[in-house]
Amino acid sequence: MNMKKLIVLAVIALFGTSVQAQGLDLGIKAGVNFANITDASEFSGRTGFVAGVFLGGKFNDNIGIQGELLYSQQGAEFELGEFNLDYVNVPIILKYFVSQGLNIQLGPQFGVIVNDDTQTVIGEVINDIATKDFDVSAVVGLGYDLPLGLRVDGRYQFGLSDVPESGEGKNSVVTLSIGYSFL
Repeated sequence: MNMKKLIVLAVIALFGTSVQAQGLDLGIKAGVNFANITDASEFSGRTGFVAGVFLGGKFNDNIGIQGELLYSQQGAEFELGEFNLDYVNVPIILKYFVSQGLNIQLGPQFGVIVNDDTQTVIGEVINDIATKDFDVSAVVGLGYDLPLGLRVDGRYQFGLSDVPESGEGKNSVVTLSIGYSFL
């Protein structure tokens, strides 16, 4: 099964689960990414933005699930070039509520690359670096749902698949975001 079908099935499963859960949660979120590529010692980070929508629900007072559709700027820079990678990411997050509002987040994330400006520059020669179309990551985080629908999240995304078509290097992203739930 290819990655696009897997993402579509995951989103459909999430929507079906959320409708049956205790209370629906629908909203928007935006924030900042501090991204890098692992397995490469000479890379420095890229700061970008992340924005999108979320849909979720709670099964009981302590456990919930949330799916998101996010546009995410990721990548890294290095002395001879850069990886400017823009993804549409679909994280599927299990939320465990430790106390009122405070939650621990964990789950998989599937990404489709929508823009890859990846190249090296040696003298006057510019070489494009081939990147994989799909990314699979794991996400861990901490969130707090505030009154009036506001929420804040801090997450770490660690890549499970390599970014370049040939070679090694996985996404490593710290995300800080704020959101608003309409429901």
